[in-house]
Amino acid sequence: MRPRIMVMLVGAALLTCAGVRAADDEAQAPPATPAPPAAAAPKEQAKEPSKEPSPPPSVTVIGARDAHGILGRDVRSSANEDMGRIVDVIVDRDGKVRAAVIDFGGFLGVGSRKIVVDWNALRFAGVSSKSDSITLDLNKQQVSAAPEYKEDTPLIVLGAAGNLHPWDYEH
Repeated sequence: MRPRIMVMLVGAALLTCAGVRAADDEAQAPPATPAPPAAAAPKEQAKEPSKEPSPPPSVTVIGARDAHGILGRDVRSSANEDMGRIVDVIVDRDGKVRAAVIDFGGFLGVGSRKIVVDWNALRFAGVSSKSDSITLDLNKQQVSAAPEYKEDTPLIVLGAAGNLHPWDYEH
């Protein structure tokens, strides 16, 4: 008797699932719309979105010890001088990271100014936790002489000797 009850329960479950699936298919079907006039048909077809599903996104797993955020990180010179903290990252039109904006000088934000340093002048070797600082291949005197960064003006990027490449996007 028990196998017979089990078969009936499985059959009822399958029928219920099939009914729910059919109801879902009907609910997802687009409502019928009147056909557009013949002259407008090509234009309407071009606007209609593709019905093909998007491919699944790629997934990359990066270990917690291998990658860290840098905004707000302290920056120090190789002589352990306080150089400020990173407040922004500059990317070019191709999405390549080109420079970092450092809030340099001052005390508690008063008297500080933002300067831009070449990304290749930064060293991340000893960074394993949020409290570790990033090393800059420039000294405090070099950074003090750098012009202040202002948004929507041409960038003057301070780089270590031989590292700087001009950006040419004026074409």
